[in-house]
Amino acid sequence: MTISVFADAGTPVLHLAGGPCLSLGGRRYEVPEGSKRLLVFVALRTGRIERRCAAGTLWPTGDDARAAGNLRSALWRLRTLPVELIHADKWTLCMSGAVTVDLSVINAWAARLIQRTEEPADLVIAPWWGDALDLLPGWYDDWLLMERERLRQRMLHAIEAVSERLRASSRCAEAVEAALTAVGVEPLRESAQRALIEAHLAEGNWVEARRSYETYRALLRSELGAEPAADLIRRLPVPRRRARIGRRRSPVPQ
Repeated sequence: MTISVFADAGTPVLHLAGGPCLSLGGRRYEVPEGSKRLLVFVALRTGRIERRCAAGTLWPTGDDARAAGNLRSALWRLRTLPVELIHADKWTLCMSGAVTVDLSVINAWAARLIQRTEEPADLVIAPWWGDALDLLPGWYDDWLLMERERLRQRMLHAIEAVSERLRASSRCAEAVEAALTAVGVEPLRESAQRALIEAHLAEGNWVEARRSYETYRALLRSELGAEPAADLIRRLPVPRRRARIGRRRSPVPQ
């Protein structure tokens, strides 16, 4: 993920998409393994968290004393990084105000697109989309699953909006690429398929639009036994039948 997307080189950025890791001054710093879950848990929440709540959630097996000890160890390991990431007092934890969390920037980007208040720089197909669409793969903690799905849905809505705005600006090739990203993540998502078909039509490639529709229709039938929305097919031009060449033969006399 490009660091400059989220902050200037002097601002510490915690990357959860494609991480967790810290970037500062153009350098990447790895988070100690024993501290990753604590750091992500705190970063995904706004405001302060009770230490007891964090310890009990992250280390549910064993007694409270052992969980509290694990929490102290995780905080201690974070001291190896060049900046303070978590501010901790006797009772609570919170992210340091000096650190930018990439998901905050991503959520703000998505909100601008969904609310139609985007800036020109927002209409760029970014390399970090893939990491954000699959947040922390391989992590199956209950407290992360809902946040992962929430971010995925926001990202899909935003990417579809990017495709729509690019199409409206006659940047059709980019509109197709953005729509293909959404379709690749969720092939059964009709709004993503619609964005792709509309982008092909705007480019004048009605054959590509028809092919995309037929592929989606076959997949929908196979997976769900359903049909696409009726208005989707109505957007597609009806193929012309090829005219027969030559004169029609007269019947052979009996």
